Amino acid sequence: MRSFWKELPILVIIALALALLIKTFLVQAFSIPSDSMQNTLQRGDRVLVDKLTPWFGSEPERGEVVVFHDPGGWLGETQTKSSGPIAEGIQKALSFIGLMPSAEEKDLIKRVIAVGGDTVSCKRGGKVVVNGKPLDEPYIFPGNTPCDEKPFGPIKVPEGRIWVMGDHRQDSLDSRYHQNLHDGTVSVDDVVGRAIVVAWPIDRWSTLSVPSTFDQPGLSAAAAVAPSAVGLAGAVPIVLWRRRRLIAKVREEAEARSGA
Repeated sequence: MRSFWKELPILVIIALALALLIKTFLVQAFSIPSDSMQNTLQRGDRVLVDKLTPWFGSEPERGEVVVFHDPGGWLGETQTKSSGPIAEGIQKALSFIGLMPSAEEKDLIKRVIAVGGDTVSCKRGGKVVVNGKPLDEPYIFPGNTPCDEKPFGPIKVPEGRIWVMGDHRQDSLDSRYHQNLHDGTVSVDDVVGRAIVVAWPIDRWSTLSVPSTFDQPGLSAAAAVAPSAVGLAGAVPIVLWRRRRLIAKVREEAEARSGA
């Protein structure tokens, strides 16, 4: 029994170190503070965010739900409510090791609609269009339109940046409302990670997969250019072959004349 009490502090330290390591490099819990992602996410949901893949150079992809730091003024001057010194102390301790979201972090959560190189737009009464492909968006909050309250574009998303929108379009101050700064796009360097699981409450447990509309053929800007590139690659050998034939024919005719 005495050896157990001697080992207990070491076990606690190891557990805290592992939790801190997981928070820093693997996953972290975030709380949903608003209704901007309904019905995909509800206010008060806890999501787990994958922080590992960005360490290996992975960048956000279309359709993913991502957490990112405030790019500058998106959240405005938010007032934090005091919950008492004891509760605040507990939250700070748990958030330090990643078991609770921090009340001080200014982070947002939205869906990636377009990535670097994409052209995105939306007209009143129409759908969101990425690289000429309209998106079917079943995740949009019931009764909302894709962009009637704030049409935009076309906007060319710079490399290394993303265009994000909330699923609750009429209750989301997303990229559409911040076009005065980098055309409303967010740097991938500000992205904390991809939200992968709704972990709490238990009755809402679910994974956050990429909707099928983002898998439609030709959506990628690179894919749209590919046919032209393939055609050019195929045309070059043909042109060179015809040119060689023409040169050879001219030489034959010149030799025939000189022999005559």
